[in-house]
Amino acid sequence: MFEHPPHPFRRWLRHTASVPKGFLRYNVLRLLKDKPMSGSEIMQTIETATDGRWKPSPGSIYPLLAWLQENGYTREIPTEESGMKRYTLTEKGERLFEEQVKFRERLQKKLEFLAPPIISAFWFSAHPEKLREIREHERRFVRALFSLRRTLEKNFTEQATKEVGEFLKGTSERIEELVKRIERR
Repeated sequence: MFEHPPHPFRRWLRHTASVPKGFLRYNVLRLLKDKPMSGSEIMQTIETATDGRWKPSPGSIYPLLAWLQENGYTREIPTEESGMKRYTLTEKGERLFEEQVKFRERLQKKLEFLAPPIISAFWFSAHPEKLREIREHERRFVRALFSLRRTLEKNFTEQATKEVGEFLKGTSERIEELVKRIERR
């Protein structure tokens, strides 16, 4: 099983600058759509969801929360905890989130189209003509993964998630076994 990246690379990944523009806003809106949260709860939830690979900094979360509130996308809700500010989406914020969802879907479709050629470009070899035979299978595999992710997000059920998880685990294990067999040749 693959482990987290080495420590210095992991620290780089955690920095917000390595995250695509709009990704933080989308995730904050998505989290606030589910339930009211504070800035620290948002940072912790994102860190947990990314298995510690990314934790937005207070310098990115709090200005974003202020901007969302100033523009009427969120409102602060009263809390019983002293000093704790929790935010929730307004109707305007929910409309912004729906726009973000549509944008994200369009972006995912573009990435689904672009990912296979980009990945293939990094697969340099001393035998490009021989690897050409598997290139289309590789593209189909990457497109299928993107499609599976998008479909699972739209049609989420516990059973579907379990089924996809078991399939991906088995497929990953088969690929890792194949790598070991080829290395031993």
